[in-house]
Amino acid sequence: MRSFDRRIELLRVVAHPLRIKILEELASGVKCVSDFQNFLGISQPNVSQHLSIMRRYGVIDYYVDGRLRCYFLKDPIIPDVIKIIRKDYADELPAPACCPVTRKGKYPGERRK
Repeated sequence: MRSFDRRIELLRVVAHPLRIKILEELASGVKCVSDFQNFLGISQPNVSQHLSIMRRYGVIDYYVDGRLRCYFLKDPIIPDVIKIIRKDYADELPAPACCPVTRKGKYPGERRK
């Protein structure tokens, strides 16, 4: 089981648009570097750099099949993280009716954004 600090580090590692796309692809099955090159439209060294970072932190791993490195998800939390990121939320949380400390008055106006 991951500690809280390790989970925060995991979020830092995957918090890149290309890495999220790579992880989404891996959630559907094993892929090799050329699959990502074609899908993402980026160079092989760039793909390899992102894969290396995620592998270093135990998010993904690979096996060798001939000349290909076949990558797969290793960390079971990743599908849940992707699901949360992709989820549409209907609205913001409602404003409080009053100050929770003083319990006086109404919440004044609009929330800051």
